[in-house]
Amino acid sequence: MAERSSSLPKNVGKFTCGAPPQQRNEMEQFQLLQKDARRNQTQQQNSAHSCWHSIGQMCTNITGTWCREMITRLTTGVAEPDPTHTPSIASAPSLDLFGERVVSSPSQVPGFVRNMHQRFMSDVPPDDRLFMDILRLTDAHPNDVAVTLLRCAPSCDRGAAIMWKTIASSGSTLDKVLPTLLCVMEDWPLHKMYTSDGDNKDVFALAGTRMVWEVLRLPWCPEPFIEYSPHLVVALLFQVFISTEQITEDINTFWRRCQEEQNLPTSLNRFAVNTLKALFYRLQCLDLLVAMERKCGWDTLLCADTHHYAVGLLARQMRRVSRDLCSCIALRLLRLLSREEPHWELPAMAFLVEVLDCLDFSEWGDSILEIMMRHLPSESREMRRLVLRGLVMLSNEPSLAKKMCSLSANLMELLRNEDREVVSMTLSVFLNLLLNKDILVSSPTAPKLAEALRPLFDNDNRQVQLLSIHLYKEVMESVVEKGKKHLKILVSQSLLPLFFNCHDGNQHVAEASRKTLLRAVSFLKRRDLERLLKMKDPWSFGEHVLAEDRSQAPENLRQALPYLESPQEPVREAAIRCIGIAGMLMRGQQEELQLICEALQALRTDDSPSNTNLIVQVMLDERAAVLSSSSGSKQPGQQQMPCKRRSPGEQRKPAGALGTADAGHT
Repeated sequence: MAERSSSLPKNVGKFTCGAPPQQRNEMEQFQLLQKDARRNQTQQQNSAHSCWHSIGQMCTNITGTWCREMITRLTTGVAEPDPTHTPSIASAPSLDLFGERVVSSPSQVPGFVRNMHQRFMSDVPPDDRLFMDILRLTDAHPNDVAVTLLRCAPSCDRGAAIMWKTIASSGSTLDKVLPTLLCVMEDWPLHKMYTSDGDNKDVFALAGTRMVWEVLRLPWCPEPFIEYSPHLVVALLFQVFISTEQITEDINTFWRRCQEEQNLPTSLNRFAVNTLKALFYRLQCLDLLVAMERKCGWDTLLCADTHHYAVGLLARQMRRVSRDLCSCIALRLLRLLSREEPHWELPAMAFLVEVLDCLDFSEWGDSILEIMMRHLPSESREMRRLVLRGLVMLSNEPSLAKKMCSLSANLMELLRNEDREVVSMTLSVFLNLLLNKDILVSSPTAPKLAEALRPLFDNDNRQVQLLSIHLYKEVMESVVEKGKKHLKILVSQSLLPLFFNCHDGNQHVAEASRKTLLRAVSFLKRRDLERLLKMKDPWSFGEHVLAEDRSQAPENLRQALPYLESPQEPVREAAIRCIGIAGMLMRGQQEELQLICEALQALRTDDSPSNTNLIVQVMLDERAAVLSSSSGSKQPGQQQMPCKRRSPGEQRKPAGALGTADAGHT
């Protein structure tokens, strides 16, 4: 694994999303801010009194030297009370130097912010120093300023937009405000936070997104937005999802007000998507935007049922653009998934699984594994699939594979799942674990696992079939000495099913079955059978297994019956030959007639019977007629005998197949 940072850095400016954003100097930023303000002032009534016009007049009338110093202090949160006096100042002055703008205690900050907002909303041009007051007040009390402004102007009206853009003009000031905004955005629909005056009025989470949208409309991208981009991406994705699923009347009312004031998109969740797209544009992730558009990813993101698929698609596209950005987002998601309460779990897991290899497992492997183990028993089919995808990757890491042994019971339950994809990934996890030579299968786990694998030998999904046969071989090779005795019972019962699969038309299945069968007879220490297999004499092997124990003939015949329905003629022919041998060996046994009738019913459903098939039918018909006449029963052809077919893998459970887990083993 590639090495990655061991903690989630705030500054991820080193990641590249195409060409890096061009950083403008402070004077140019301020001039662009003026131009943006002048465009906005044409949309307002009484534009002559616009506050942005006041900034323009200020920069027009003062000298160039003082203007540069003014902009420097504006962007760093420092300003001078007297334009004619510019001494070197080590730190920003407190607000009490401005007489009427006194903030003697933190409890006065919310009132001061509300007063500022009213000044910007009025038609009276604000005092020039008010802009610097915003920056100094925010520097000193970022939480109170941010929460109060979101409360008094959640729709981000004209006055609030001016204040937020002023804050965004200083990177250090915005850097202090963003953590509070992210806390608000990651809660839904309301965020409760106290300010210094004791106010605990709820804040709309969407108000934070409105602020982000306004700042992203600036001609430049503030540096803190790049630094906090992993947090912003996660928060915006969460808002897209939650605004699709949970819309209250209060939120609807709030959003209608936003639409009336700002002419925003009709759909709330589409607005959140547009904000996310604007963020990626500022990060210069243009290829990502194009790819998501081409694959209809943005529209898919807007549907609750397909949201997690779109998040996974976004993660794959983002991974191509910037692995560093993906790793930072993944670490953020690890924290979210570690929470006790549900919090956007399925989409978060969808993103995390796609970018797991961007993380250093030696540093974060334990945390990832803990989250996967917690969500494995989920009732959600999609969550199980995602977790198993993650476990397949983690099981390749030796240090994590040993810790995954405790999951063996849960994984075995999934082998009985109807979802083939779930079964296939579960088999892959087990196979990866057992390929680790330091891991052994405990005495009680081995027979349980072998018993769960046996029905999968004949699964109609080739991948499941192949993996189950491979895994069966690994179980025999990895079982502890103590567990071999119980496992031998099941292995001996698997010889015929593996023999039938050696005739499979799929070369991979046939070869895997032959190797596993060879390992099985070696495990049973049957050198005679091993010699026949190595001589490549399958029929002699089959006859030898069947003739070995006459008492097992009924069970062997039952095992062969389901293979008469195989779509592959070589498999059917092998089953028919075995049925013929078993029928002769069963003479005189109590179950003989019933089993012969079941075999005949299966043979007569064959749409394309072979010569061997017809010969066995005649032979069984004759034997059934003798048995029927001696017992006074009707002829088999006249009976309407119900026959409950077993699946190829179904068999009797051997006694003593379950045990207690041994410490230190799977």
